Amino acid sequence: MPLTRRLFLHQATLATAALPLPRHFFNENIPAGDGQPFTVLFQGDSITDGNRGRTDDPNHIMGHGYAFSIASRLGADYPERNLRFINKGISGNTITDLATRWETEALALKPDVVSILVGVNDVLFSLRNQQDPEGSGFGEHYSTLLTATQRALPNAVFVLGEPFILPVDPVKENLSAWQPAVAKHQTIVRNLAKRFNAVFVGYQQVFQDACKKAPADYWIWDGIHPTVPGHELMAREWLRQVGKRVPQLR
Repeated sequence: MPLTRRLFLHQATLATAALPLPRHFFNENIPAGDGQPFTVLFQGDSITDGNRGRTDDPNHIMGHGYAFSIASRLGADYPERNLRFINKGISGNTITDLATRWETEALALKPDVVSILVGVNDVLFSLRNQQDPEGSGFGEHYSTLLTATQRALPNAVFVLGEPFILPVDPVKENLSAWQPAVAKHQTIVRNLAKRFNAVFVGYQQVFQDACKKAPADYWIWDGIHPTVPGHELMAREWLRQVGKRVPQLR
């Protein structure tokens, strides 16, 4: 075979190998083609948001947190599974904020897996405003949201992550108020997971166990927002728990 022909074939092989993931891997607005994608939606507050991009740029669209780690790992390991990952977390959101945008940023996307992490801002505002100390409003709104989702997407699997904290300033400064309030919201999420047959991801114990290996601020820098290794702990626990239930994600 002539040298030029061999070089052409070699270059063609390299070009094929370097093809990017299909754009639907991250973009909910682009059809996936013949087969329907298996869609995983991440919803929540800043911990899920992870400073994600607000455009279709696949380099930033998943943010830099646990959702990114999950999507990158599963996408690299199983490109043949036609997986689609969408991050719609928004920094500062409470459960009522999620409810106001749920129709367009959850139900309309028709996800197969709905992963929600919310609650720490609800605790923050309840402490700041001295309102709803038991989290009853949080539980009612969360239940309403899940009920509506169950009706619209009866085959979707719910993944409910519990809110969490560690004793790092500024949380540490008011830990006696933070701990019982977060515990009540954690109980609500755990009970909702049972009621709606959801996968429950218990992040609090994961972080407490991790503190046996390194100080709390190694994992969560301000008591609320995880560091890079903290997000990795979250991703590992999410994959461990969800993989027990969802074969496409194990």
